[in-house]
Amino acid sequence: MTVIQELGQKAGQLPEFQRAALASKLLATLPPVLHDADDGVAEALRRDADLDADPVAGMSAAEFRTAVAASRR
Repeated sequence: MTVIQELGQKAGQLPEFQRAALASKLLATLPPVLHDADDGVAEALRRDADLDADPVAGMSAAEFRTAVAASRR
């Protein structure tokens, strides 16, 4: 078993709040995801224009929450 597999197995046995705290600490050690010169503003504007052009392509807040909850199962 690799070190990563062993750590993952042990971390998976922690209570939820401890896993969340560990995940937060680990994520804080990584560089930011956005490397755009404008911090993602161009992408946000593109997505906004896409929704203006085709509002049906989006989802409501309730649909989003349902999708997120389903992905966690």
